[in-house]
Amino acid sequence: MRVIETALPGVLIIEPDVLADNRGFFLVTYSAKRYADAGLPESFVQDNHSRSVPGTLRGLHYQLEQPQAKLVRCIRGALFDVAVDIRKGSPTFARWIGVELSAANKRQLFIPPGFAHGFCVPIEESEMEYKCSDYYAPDDEFGIVWNDPTLRIEWPIEDPVVSAKDSQFGPLSADGEDLPLYKGG
Repeated sequence: MRVIETALPGVLIIEPDVLADNRGFFLVTYSAKRYADAGLPESFVQDNHSRSVPGTLRGLHYQLEQPQAKLVRCIRGALFDVAVDIRKGSPTFARWIGVELSAANKRQLFIPPGFAHGFCVPIEESEMEYKCSDYYAPDDEFGIVWNDPTLRIEWPIEDPVVSAKDSQFGPLSADGEDLPLYKGG
């Protein structure tokens, strides 16, 4: 497996080794020891599966008191996955990266705690699976509006289908009390 650093320290692209032949393919999607040896410090307690129709945009979500690291992969179709650094005091505060994850490229994206996460489905119905380092806590869910004018995320879709909840989120503010703190490193 190859681990690729991104412009956001701690956010990593993982390219698994794929064994393919005329029968199909095999790959290891997660091995605690292998991933820890590669520098992913998190253990995971919850797996989620999401299916979305074309044009769907979900996010940008995060939890504050029970922050979640996520290990995201697309198992059907393709999606554009985004991580935003929302840690107050971080040298990369308000910067984002976007990565295409697809069933074809089999890439994964590791997003550590302290980052907001969202994704969109540009072309075809798609499914993603992701591991979380803490349990989902509905009372601890926060978000940033997907089209925040300060972030200027370059989503590859226009006029996305967004949930009522996600459309009510406000923009990112460095003065916000509901943001995690950067702890250095």
